[in-house]
Amino acid sequence: MSFSADPKQINRRFFFIILLLSAAALYVLIRYFIIMISPPGSDFFSAPKPSAERGAILDRNGRFLALQTRLGNVSVWRPDIPDLPALAEELAGILELPAEEIRETIEKSSSDFLYLKKQVEQSVVQRIQGLRSQGKLRGVSIEPVLGRIYPEKNLAAQIIGFTGNNNTGLAGIEYSFDGELSPQDGKNGSQVILTIDTNIQYILEDIAGRVMEENKAEAVMLLAMDPRTGDILGSASLPGFDPNDIQNSDEISRMDRPSLWAYEPGSVFKVFTISALLDSGAIAPDTVFFCNGQYTRGDRITIKCLQAHGNVTARDIIVFSCNAGAAYASDRMGAGLFYQALENFGFGSRTGTGTPGETPGFLRPVKQWSERSKPTIAMGQEVSVSALQMMQAASAVANDGILIPPRIVSRIVSDDGKTIREYRNAQPRRILSAETARAMRSYMEEGTLDLGIGRFARVRDIALAVKTGTAQVIDPETRAYSETDYIASCLALLPAENPSLVLYMVIVKPRGDYYFGSRTAAPGIRETAEALIDYLGIPRGRNPLVSHPGAVSIPIEEILTIGDTIPDFTGIAKRSLAPLLLRDDIRLDIRGEGWVVRQSPPPGTAYQKGMTITLELE
Repeated sequence: MSFSADPKQINRRFFFIILLLSAAALYVLIRYFIIMISPPGSDFFSAPKPSAERGAILDRNGRFLALQTRLGNVSVWRPDIPDLPALAEELAGILELPAEEIRETIEKSSSDFLYLKKQVEQSVVQRIQGLRSQGKLRGVSIEPVLGRIYPEKNLAAQIIGFTGNNNTGLAGIEYSFDGELSPQDGKNGSQVILTIDTNIQYILEDIAGRVMEENKAEAVMLLAMDPRTGDILGSASLPGFDPNDIQNSDEISRMDRPSLWAYEPGSVFKVFTISALLDSGAIAPDTVFFCNGQYTRGDRITIKCLQAHGNVTARDIIVFSCNAGAAYASDRMGAGLFYQALENFGFGSRTGTGTPGETPGFLRPVKQWSERSKPTIAMGQEVSVSALQMMQAASAVANDGILIPPRIVSRIVSDDGKTIREYRNAQPRRILSAETARAMRSYMEEGTLDLGIGRFARVRDIALAVKTGTAQVIDPETRAYSETDYIASCLALLPAENPSLVLYMVIVKPRGDYYFGSRTAAPGIRETAEALIDYLGIPRGRNPLVSHPGAVSIPIEEILTIGDTIPDFTGIAKRSLAPLLLRDDIRLDIRGEGWVVRQSPPPGTAYQKGMTITLELE
């Protein structure tokens, strides 16, 4: 049996195939024509505006630190440019780029299509679109993109981080919480709420900047924390950068030093080593050590002290920062127990704040210690810490022995305002007795007296518990301690009796008149304390406390009166003396500004009409 094909059917099939091929060729020609008149990157091919947005980052008071915005990528299609020099001149003022640079970039490009500048603000986009609607800027196109803006610019920039061209987090909170911030399944990303207070952050960065300049330092860190909650209220790290202009920054300025950088803390560390020795019973508050200007063990080990302090106790080791005393005290405890005590404070481990790349510091295992390691660690050398670890350890001294880990993120909130997740600290744990912590705070408070090492941090009308430190820096070339490079620092807990604020300043390689922490970092801590005491409403001596739980209430101050005897005016503010100026039966001689520190006649003197009362204020 044979089959013969129908010629008409073959012709129909052939015609159909030719028709399909022609349609395909026509489609290719049309696409090529479109590409020629509207190259990729032009408005014709601009991606539609995405409906889902990356979540915002806010401070504890709801102030925006990072948020989504509409930006634009500026591109050119070289074949459409009629006059390149003229175009470069027109774009120079708009893009804030030199005209010569624009012209050379376009001329030297290996492609006809190129980007001139990415993620420009809407004001730039609107200017370009306005000129294009007038028939100008031929060959220039705008590609709309979603981008990130940081309204506070440099403020807390290392903590917040930044995003890349595709709006993906590359550093800081933007990176570590990228999954929460990024849109998912067409839905807006969640918001990340920090513990940072923008106002406190501004105060810290302002003071840190002046301290850095005055001391000609390489870098400065300044942190503030509420030890009762572990909330980091502010964390300044200078030099800084503007995440809106990431191209003009470097790795050093982008580094979040408080969490990423490990350094030897110096004598501030004695707060924790002496606390551990006291709490273990290895030494008692009245245990006496003799300092003749150095610590010695046999003929091989010698550690210098600032001076010969004579007989010293735990109190004196803190008040006068006696290196020899701290070293001798460490001899009373075994290396294993000493190492474990430092681990209990959190040294050698990450704090878990959620910042990417956090350092665990450097606390070597006991088996790697030399004969001089324990006495050297006792005074804050041969151990590396982060500033966050120091804040964490300080919480135990502030909270009567209970360590509370720090946190920077408080919660995650959906775009409709619902809390998705609360970020709580790791479990608080007791590492010291309340008696030991209180004793240490009393030693640190005495350190602010006239002969104490922390006297330059003193605030007259509120008690501070202070410890300063000065650590030598390892010279990378010699691998020995440098004779010129130091790290100066100061730690403060306030009020000393019941701390609600921890402050910590670190100055890296000061090059000014002084390099000691007592002369460089302590004054910076005093200035910070003065500012934050007022901002946070921490009571100052006899001053009235202003609180505002919705309304403002000012406790009424008792009106000063003089009875049969002259009262004690010590600590009274100048403005509170005003009622006495209206009396015509006495003469009031007020000298100076501030609060009364001395008076004549003394308290208890019998009142006499017409008498003169002299008050000296500071």
